[in-house]
Amino acid sequence: MLVTFLGAVVRRFDGWMPVAAAVELMAPLGLDATSVRTAISRLKKRGWLHPEVRARARGYSLTPTALAALSAGDELIWHPRVPAQLADGWCIVHFSIPETARRQRHQLRAHLAALGFGNVGTALWIAPARMREAAVRAIDELGLAHHAAVFHGEYVGGQPLDALLYTSWDLETIDRRYREFISAHAALAQRLASGAAPEPPEAFPRYVEVVDRWRRLPFRDPGLPAELLAPDWSGPVAGALFERLVARLEPAALAHAAAFWPTAEHSA
Repeated sequence: MLVTFLGAVVRRFDGWMPVAAAVELMAPLGLDATSVRTAISRLKKRGWLHPEVRARARGYSLTPTALAALSAGDELIWHPRVPAQLADGWCIVHFSIPETARRQRHQLRAHLAALGFGNVGTALWIAPARMREAAVRAIDELGLAHHAAVFHGEYVGGQPLDALLYTSWDLETIDRRYREFISAHAALAQRLASGAAPEPPEAFPRYVEVVDRWRRLPFRDPGLPAELLAPDWSGPVAGALFERLVARLEPAALAHAAAFWPTAEHSA
């Protein structure tokens, strides 16, 4: 939740937050002062936060590490993933990592899964071709370039491609989570669409909750070509709902947060 707060709110205020603001703003979201301070401490140890006093207020600024990590997910989080083009082909990753590097092997699997790759078979992963650079970057960051190979090619035959993809990804679970997001927020979206903008104190927790619940979903969605998905695939509907909610909630939410900043001005 605090990571969501940093990405969706704190960056809008020059990348700095007063500790007192974080504590007060997180309270309506069910986080008490101890939980917030503990989370801040953990993020500080991860190199995400740096102590900084502004206008006599004790606070933390986002480090370059935090800004880079948050920026890396912006395109996926804030805009529905555009389906890949079938004609662009596929990125295939194969690796053979010795037992002595077991930890890096597990890390690579986690990285590929987080990037939206599907597991075709033993040490064989697949994603739309546009993920090639991200795969190479993940392999290089783990120092596994000598144990992995990345291919870019097209599907030419064998078992039906849609059947292969549904066994390579847990697409049913991804679809179910999209539907759960829709179910959880449809009533709020309808209320916002039919009435006036919410008051800032109400908009803030709603806004952070919506972003927090949504932000993990696009990373699990590989963005497969639409013609290979079920006709009732719910990703586009969920993405459009998220954008509508943000458009209605964000202005009032940021206006509410601004009152807790002693000097920082809101920058859109």
